[in-house]
Amino acid sequence: MLYDWYEHIEFSQPAFFGLFVLVPLLIYWELRKSGRAQGTLLVSTIRSFAGLRSWKNLLRPLPFILRILALCCLIIALARPQTRYDEQLVNGEGIDIVLCLDISGSMLAQDFTPNRMEAAKNVAGEFIDHRPTDRIGLVIFSGESFTMCPLTTDRTVLKTQLYNVQSGLLEDGTAIGSGLATGVDRLRNSPSKSKVIILLTDGENNGGLIDPNTAKEIAKSVGVRVYTIGMGTEGYAQVPVQTPGGVVLQREKVNIDEKLLTQIAKETGGQYYRATDNESLKNIYSEIDRLERSKIEVTAIRRYNEQYFPFALAAALLLLLELTLRWTVFRKFP
Repeated sequence: MLYDWYEHIEFSQPAFFGLFVLVPLLIYWELRKSGRAQGTLLVSTIRSFAGLRSWKNLLRPLPFILRILALCCLIIALARPQTRYDEQLVNGEGIDIVLCLDISGSMLAQDFTPNRMEAAKNVAGEFIDHRPTDRIGLVIFSGESFTMCPLTTDRTVLKTQLYNVQSGLLEDGTAIGSGLATGVDRLRNSPSKSKVIILLTDGENNGGLIDPNTAKEIAKSVGVRVYTIGMGTEGYAQVPVQTPGGVVLQREKVNIDEKLLTQIAKETGGQYYRATDNESLKNIYSEIDRLERSKIEVTAIRRYNEQYFPFALAAALLLLLELTLRWTVFRKFP
């Protein structure tokens, strides 16, 4: 506990520590003085004085010890110990971001580790951790779309909702238009000057009530920039399929509508990316993180609290105790 306290202490006037050189000098002076003050008595035997050493004799150096301790406390107080507190004031404008995540059954394909959905959730979680000043929301879609978490700065709530996402929460399918439209609706009334959607899917649009091109035009009208990510390896991937005999793995062709995703990104001012494994997916989010930087100013404020008072009080109490003992218990009579 004392070590933790000392770790956070700084001394405003450390030059006063030079006064500690007085401590050994005072001890030396006291030893010499006490030696001179001893009386001498010549006796033929000391048997009569055996056992006469009292507690006063044992504690006679106590007043001097108290005075030395008081001096040490006073020197520390003069050095002005202080505790330091660092604060950061963040000013500026963040970015409102909506993560649109495909949760269709094909997102369970195992061409990513452990599968596409878990890989997408893990990388999105790291992305959220790197955006402390932004509001971020989460929209999921498959055959329909749903707002899993509105725009928020509460990273704990957002990541809890993200990690709770699983396939089967919504009707199966791939409604890219509905997912995009729901994300745009989350940003429509945002006061932020910069509004971004990161849409990740592993398939082609085959459901939903809103055409992807219509959703794209809505995004353009609202000023939303869309980054699209096609997730899936080249060729075929192992996908778990439920059968009457249980879950089996089937090889299915990876079909991503790259033309549509490229068009959505290009016309809204974003970019299209293709992720073929965990590493490339992580690099994509890292690049988007670099492209969409928040404009903030961080002001560092350092505050100090004086901690000399306990040492000054201890010095005063030790001196008072030393004087009390010297003029009562250890008082010398002529």
